Amino acid sequence: MAVNITSTITSSNGTWQGDNPLHYAFPLLILQTLLVLLLSRFLAFLLKPLRQPKVIAEIVAGILLGPSALSRSQSFSHHVFPSWSLPILESVASIGLLFFLFLVGLELDLSSIRRSGRKALAVATAGITLPFVCAVGVAFVIRKTVKGDDQISYGPFLVFIGVALSITAFPVLARILAELKLLTTPIGETAMAAAAFNDVAAWVLLALAVALSGNVPGGAHKSPLISVWVLLCGVAFVVFMMAVVRPAMTRISKRWSGSGESETYICLTLAGVLAAGFVTDLIGVHAIFGAFVFGLTIPKEDEFSGRLIERIEDFVSLLLLPLYFASSGLKTNVAKIRGAEAWGLLALVIATACSGKILGTFTVAVLNNMPATEALALGFLMNTKGLVELIVLNIGKERKVLNDETFAILVLMAVFTTFITTPTVMAIYKPARRGKPYMHRKLQIASPGNKHEEVRILACLHGPANVPSIFSLVETIRGETKRYPLALYIMHLVELTERSSSIVMALRARKSRLCRETQNRVAGAFEAYGQLGGVRVRTFTAVSALGSMHEDVCSVAEEKRVAMVVLPFHKRVGGGGEGRDCEMENVGNAWRSVNHRVIREAPCSVGVLMDRGLGGDNQDRRPGDAPRRVCVLFFGGPDDREALELAGRMAEHPAVKVDVVRFVGSKAIELQLPLKKSHSFSNSAIDLAREMELDDATVEEFREKTQGVAGYEEKPANNVEASVIEIGRKRDYELMVVGRGRFPTDMVADLAYRSAEHGELGPVGDILASTGHGIVSSTLVVQQYRPFANGEDSNSASNSI
Repeated sequence: MAVNITSTITSSNGTWQGDNPLHYAFPLLILQTLLVLLLSRFLAFLLKPLRQPKVIAEIVAGILLGPSALSRSQSFSHHVFPSWSLPILESVASIGLLFFLFLVGLELDLSSIRRSGRKALAVATAGITLPFVCAVGVAFVIRKTVKGDDQISYGPFLVFIGVALSITAFPVLARILAELKLLTTPIGETAMAAAAFNDVAAWVLLALAVALSGNVPGGAHKSPLISVWVLLCGVAFVVFMMAVVRPAMTRISKRWSGSGESETYICLTLAGVLAAGFVTDLIGVHAIFGAFVFGLTIPKEDEFSGRLIERIEDFVSLLLLPLYFASSGLKTNVAKIRGAEAWGLLALVIATACSGKILGTFTVAVLNNMPATEALALGFLMNTKGLVELIVLNIGKERKVLNDETFAILVLMAVFTTFITTPTVMAIYKPARRGKPYMHRKLQIASPGNKHEEVRILACLHGPANVPSIFSLVETIRGETKRYPLALYIMHLVELTERSSSIVMALRARKSRLCRETQNRVAGAFEAYGQLGGVRVRTFTAVSALGSMHEDVCSVAEEKRVAMVVLPFHKRVGGGGEGRDCEMENVGNAWRSVNHRVIREAPCSVGVLMDRGLGGDNQDRRPGDAPRRVCVLFFGGPDDREALELAGRMAEHPAVKVDVVRFVGSKAIELQLPLKKSHSFSNSAIDLAREMELDDATVEEFREKTQGVAGYEEKPANNVEASVIEIGRKRDYELMVVGRGRFPTDMVADLAYRSAEHGELGPVGDILASTGHGIVSSTLVVQQYRPFANGEDSNSASNSI
């Protein structure tokens, strides 16, 4: 029965004037929203160790607030969620749902579905068809078992049950894939493409279900022709939107870009969302269908769609959408599932949903030559449920197609199937590292017979801004590729944040891959470089939270058996240009932590590149644009020897002039502990005499190999800091290469006791990277891989130096 809210007053006069705020609409809505947000966030925190998507916490929070738990208390229900307030709460939540479905349509690229290939299309078709067929039997059993369901027309009931069992939650699946680091893998791409197709099919089936649900128990009987008219009007609406509105939105998008990002076009678009929702509700299809279709009309390739997402996403997904879960939870009464028969029915629904989806997906995947383990994991991934299914169930309940017991059974089924996805996939699918264990984990190798083996380098990027410096550095390292073959792997690091919706994050992964058309400028440049420079180039994308980004980097380094990982420093030249007075832009301390973890855990040597305009402003650099002058500062130790090995390759380049400055100390000393906590030195014991022999041998080998090509001089280590700053301030060198110095020699002993701004770079690297010294050269800090030492990164040093 509808609630009469005509007498409801919006705001109270306050407790001092005798008003209870809980008796008024607006303050009660604030309290309800606050409770929903706090409870859902608390549950998300509890479920985070289980790597569950946020949607699980929000659904469970809604159920706990409903008659299944807290609202069983008459006092709580009467004061916090009284019946007269529910239409207001649902109306506000529906506004959020309307704009969320607009975002879904906005972020769903129909062209990607067309490009998805036969495998993804076959997986999606099987994943929909088999569960839907199984739903025929389940619907029959439910109608015979649940009291009152036999009075509902079988057609609409079957469609709603079929959609509920066969649907795949595209947004939730994207988040799960990202958490499992599978988003950009072949299985992840197949799952996303199939889920996108599944999503579109689900909305078509939902529109059909809504059109067929005109006749409800207790209502006036309506002609079956009405459902036909609803369907025809819905089809006409879609055709009109795609044929008329879509070209208009393309023009609006272009005008927005040319008008200085006018707010008028943003406002018109938001008004269009509401208008489209009103029209579909007028037709007899749910309002969210209009918002979804309107989102499909927005062009995806320009900045207009991105700006719309930025404006809408936070407010909708963080504030309004949880209210929809709460309103759904208030309708879910688990207590309605009573007796062994009802719980057996729940088990039947869960078993049917899982077996139909998993078996259908598994069979088709295996027939498409996918390994059985991957096919099984894909089946569980495609069994993910979430918001879309909840929308279907709520519409079914509103249309009185689903009663309270059936609704509760299907909601619990959605929660269970989504909950088991992540742990099950983690248990059955563990991608094996390809390739045999490799020994070439550093540039400096002991066996001369391996000198001409291909050297593999993994260069990481935060974005296009890092491309010029990476170009220039790799061109310098390339040397003479016939003597020193080089393979370059480019890895684009994309941050996975809680703010981004799952679909945005998935599309970001797809669009940020450097080899795709959306990154033609970067990808084309690297491909041209590979062809012209004689370097084998491959590109990757890592989409991950910054806290675990290092795992992706180290995993790819291990899989590709690279000798060195090159990381961009967390600071780079900002808008101030190049030179001594330029401003250094900090891209975020979280990226600094990523670098630190890679340095500590990498399975190979590591280089951190601090760019002070090394590649210039031109992103389309060609081979030959290497730095003209490079200076290597040598103090001794494994890291400095690795830097010198790198310099040997650079010296082979005809356009590069390498100068090596070796600092010579007067005596060996013992470092006194404790050192400054801002410095990081290894606590592994070393043989000082052996290290000095290796230093001398490495320098002698370098001089023999580069005689007449590279410069060499020795300087007394009287005042190392002043000498380093003096060299760095000169404009003679575009690039300076230094070792990280985890095992500090007597020459840098004084530096070990000074406070460090960037301790992860070592004492000399910190001087060159710190502000206030007027350093103008870009800097590459090198750390050599050492077994059993890379994991050790202590704030103390070995006192046997």
